[in-house]
Amino acid sequence: MNKRDFLKGMILFFPAGGLLEMAANAAAKETAATDAAGAQPAAKGAPAASAYNGDKHYYGMGIEIDKCIGCSRCVEACKAENDVPQEPFYFRTWIERYVITKDHGVIVESINVKGKAAKETPQEDRDVIRTFFVPKLCNHCIHPPCVQVCPVGATFSTKDGVVLVDSERCVGCRYCIQACPYGARYLHPKTRTADKCNFCYHRVVKGLLPACVEVCPTQARIFGDLKSKASRLTRFYRMNKIHVLKPALNTEPKVYYAGLDGEVR
Repeated sequence: MNKRDFLKGMILFFPAGGLLEMAANAAAKETAATDAAGAQPAAKGAPAASAYNGDKHYYGMGIEIDKCIGCSRCVEACKAENDVPQEPFYFRTWIERYVITKDHGVIVESINVKGKAAKETPQEDRDVIRTFFVPKLCNHCIHPPCVQVCPVGATFSTKDGVVLVDSERCVGCRYCIQACPYGARYLHPKTRTADKCNFCYHRVVKGLLPACVEVCPTQARIFGDLKSKASRLTRFYRMNKIHVLKPALNTEPKVYYAGLDGEVR
């Protein structure tokens, strides 16, 4: 049967418009099947693929020392947001007060250890050259020592530059706590696993700011995407003389300080 005879037979067999309807139905079914085959189920607890893509981001934090007033709101917000134990020696972020005296002495005190806000300087005013506050937290290093020493891979770096801890895999060996040169980790008294700042990752993947950044009354903390030229952190990095803590260790921290005094370690 040639093509012409075949078409004549189809016209006689199907009513008018039947061929078009059949073709449309077939195309619709094929499209639905293709869409179903291409759809991938989202991982449990992970953000929707359309809402967040870690490959497109690279996070960091900036801190303007001159703007920090030692109010400790960031510390309180961090504890509330991340279920950090209320005991005054467990912190994901904390604030240190530096007092520089005329005899070149340096007095450093963590103002949160006693659970109090900043106190008056205990030295006589005539003996003090300057005082300032330095917020500290996990530096989310590009080359983190804590990741290198973890024997079970519980501590790892994400594609978007955040260092996280898998509490289900952590065995509580404390190797990462000892390896961290910034003292940013502790062993959680309930879970007996390592804990630290994670930039409030559960908020970041939803497009929100970390809790400490959101509550800062002077905007001393700046969080942003280093891959974005429009990011506030990118502008902060370009417009200020930037320092990091312990640069000689070559960990390449991603917490950047503006106005950092040379006495800070």
